[in-house]
Amino acid sequence: MKWVTREKARVDRIACPWLITRFIDKDPAFLFVPARDVLVVAKREDALPYDVPDVELGHHGAACSFDAFVDKYKLTDPALRELALIVRGADTDARGLTPESAGLYAVATGFQAIAQDDFDNMKKQFPVYDALYDYCRARVKAAQ
Repeated sequence: MKWVTREKARVDRIACPWLITRFIDKDPAFLFVPARDVLVVAKREDALPYDVPDVELGHHGAACSFDAFVDKYKLTDPALRELALIVRGADTDARGLTPESAGLYAVATGFQAIAQDDFDNMKKQFPVYDALYDYCRARVKAAQ
């Protein structure tokens, strides 16, 4: 499948491709375009738009796009639900939502600054999300 969002990705626009790649679509194609072009490119390329206003896989209320993906694709893994809280806090003004959210925001901002482009940014940040997911899995297991 093709997925399209705004260029110059930071938190949600990197977390969502990680989620897509790991749990939703084993062979995704990502497009990063200027914000004003997302819906036009989505239609032209038959791509699913995400993390833009007024789309299903976007922000709704306090929830961010990562939450929308978890809900739409019925991802019930408790560790993903924990990770969704971290991402939501980092991607919104609720940096205090979890102790990890402010740190994720800082790391994502730094990667955004040093990445050559959005694809390089994904390559650099996916290991962060792999590690956060394993961290969340361990927390969930310890709480059982």
